[in-house]
Amino acid sequence: MMTKPITARALGRATLERQLLLRRDPMGVTGAVTHLVGLQAQEVRPPYVTLAARLDGFTPAALSAALEERSVARLVTMRSTIHLHTAEDCMTLRPLVQPARERELHMFRKGLVGVDLARLGALTRQYVEAEPRTPKELRELLLKEWPDADPQSLSTAARCLLPLVQVTPRGLWRRSGGVRLTTAEHWLGGAEPEAARGETPAPEGPPAPEGTQAPEGTQTADATVLRYLGAFGPASVKDFQQWAGLTRTKEVFERLRPRLVTLRDEHGVELFDLPDAPRPGEDVPAPPRLLAEFDNLLLSHADRTRVVRKSDRGRTWQGNVAHATFLVDGMLAGLWSLREGKESKGEGSSLLLEPFRELTRNQRDELVAEAERMAAVLEAPGAVTVDFGTVRT
Repeated sequence: MMTKPITARALGRATLERQLLLRRDPMGVTGAVTHLVGLQAQEVRPPYVTLAARLDGFTPAALSAALEERSVARLVTMRSTIHLHTAEDCMTLRPLVQPARERELHMFRKGLVGVDLARLGALTRQYVEAEPRTPKELRELLLKEWPDADPQSLSTAARCLLPLVQVTPRGLWRRSGGVRLTTAEHWLGGAEPEAARGETPAPEGPPAPEGTQAPEGTQTADATVLRYLGAFGPASVKDFQQWAGLTRTKEVFERLRPRLVTLRDEHGVELFDLPDAPRPGEDVPAPPRLLAEFDNLLLSHADRTRVVRKSDRGRTWQGNVAHATFLVDGMLAGLWSLREGKESKGEGSSLLLEPFRELTRNQRDELVAEAERMAAVLEAPGAVTVDFGTVRT
């Protein structure tokens, strides 16, 4: 089959379509979290902003309800960061990325001299399933067993060894509390990880040709690659590895090759895609969108030029702090921040937009309308003022 070329702009439009950023979708919270294969959730607000940018009719109460009902939960998965996943994906994706967690654990071995890791895992499970514990409480309990160990290494080892979820009220809208941990199995009802059963559902598509069906132990990896392409494609092997925080996944793509189409970007890099996935033309309009800090759109490709100009890479971070961003014409175009109530030094709220370059009048008007919508969805108190800051050159 002939490999077709594709421009960076067309790549961007394809990814924006699958990220629900060309038009808002009416699907519910769990449907969106499933489709997007999880949301970055280091802090409380970002998942709410992420869904507000993508869903028609979304309310913060809907996500809070899903957390309270335990149909979604927060735990460490891809790239060793906290993600919000459906209960089903908590049990599937964490085992998939466990090799990366074990590599991370190796980096802390100097602080774990004399620590029996099997016993550490068993004790941690015992402690957090007896009652959810704060990281500080867990460290103090583990230090009683290993007083000479490094406290931070002990807590890191605990989260690397076990799938620890952050229990509610952590993550609830305007009701969030501190981090308290228990195991995913305990919090989600003791479900057996699907990775162990080889039953992870894959996106609908053509069946695997005869002789290419993966062994049972590889079906989770295969299904995850297909889902990643459905949410972030077209993409290269390195793109998938960047998103998942995994290495040595080329064999998965090769096994799936008969079920995929291939493209080449402007640099000649081979990209894989689902045959029937949407790939709109590069001239399809892309409305402005306000994104959360750590939005996976900006973090899930090795080559991010489909949505980030080379001159703008690195401008969304300052030290260890990530800024909320906005898109104009499908590209990263600036930063935004929302100050609510007293923070804005007034009775209302203020939303500041700081573009990276000059915008046209029409772009500014559309961006203001989108900012006002975001502030309304996020229930910003009082009247909302939207202002433009100076261009960040």
